[in-house]
Amino acid sequence: MLALLLAPFVLFAGWMAWELHPPGGQGGTVTVEIQQGWGRQEAGDALEAAGVIGSSLAFQLWSKASGAGSFQAGTYQLHTGMGVGEAADALAAGPSASGGDHLTLALPPGLRLEQIADRVGQLPGHNRDVFLALAQSGTVKSKYQNPQQSVEGFTWPDTYFVGKQQTDEEILRMIVQQFDQHADELGLASGAAAEGLTPQQAVVVASLVQAEAGNSADAPKIAAVILNRYKQGIPLQIDATLCYAKGGCPPVPTNADKQLASPYNTYKVTGLPPTPIMTVTGPALDAALHPADVSYLFYVTGKDGVTYFANTLAEHEANIRAHGVRGE
Repeated sequence: MLALLLAPFVLFAGWMAWELHPPGGQGGTVTVEIQQGWGRQEAGDALEAAGVIGSSLAFQLWSKASGAGSFQAGTYQLHTGMGVGEAADALAAGPSASGGDHLTLALPPGLRLEQIADRVGQLPGHNRDVFLALAQSGTVKSKYQNPQQSVEGFTWPDTYFVGKQQTDEEILRMIVQQFDQHADELGLASGAAAEGLTPQQAVVVASLVQAEAGNSADAPKIAAVILNRYKQGIPLQIDATLCYAKGGCPPVPTNADKQLASPYNTYKVTGLPPTPIMTVTGPALDAALHPADVSYLFYVTGKDGVTYFANTLAEHEANIRAHGVRGE
């Protein structure tokens, strides 16, 4: 009876020993690309597919037991038949020491799709206009966006390590998948529904918060102002949307810009812009999903850098006189 109880443990131990130190020794050199944001499962699957290890599951179990699992993105020169222990150590050491096997793509928050294309176009072998056309074509999409629109605002800001052989489509898919992963973690679908919004609308709100909030503490209150005005049918009157409509700022929007015939002119058009106006961070997206429980309809950022909120136009105008240099 005891032997029967111990048999599964003996078999498991034997299997793990085999996967840690597979017979036959190392084989030929292979290149494995670890993408930004990958965890144990994705890394293990890539290693198994390349023949570096025999079992992704064994790699995941070993990595968890040894505390590994946050792997630096980049290109790794490995060998077939390494075994899960040695493979985990190789990933923990970082991408190939030469540094010549990957390119760095820095995408800070608040970029428009055209600005992302500018940065991709600066990578050797890539073209700004080709990447932008791809991003606007609908070939790659976030699961949260409206199908008929581009991926504007549905990419994630981060520093990415891009393999020299990666195509434009692979790069775009990587940064869109990162958005979807973070959106999943923040509960975008359920959070948007709780606010009476579609996921697309929630990301639009988040992009406005990203543009307007001076810090993460103000973000939920800025989101509340935007949503309060939207739900009451009051024009949002946000200058950042004018910047988007006219292709960027500076110069700062003028009164003439407020007459632009554009769906992004929130001085003339009631409601939300049709797409996000820039990429967002976690705090901005979280604020859109969990706005402050306040009735504010106005805000102004004072000369001291503090944002002052108001419920009425009279209170808002008093804040402007006392503190303000700009506001909604």
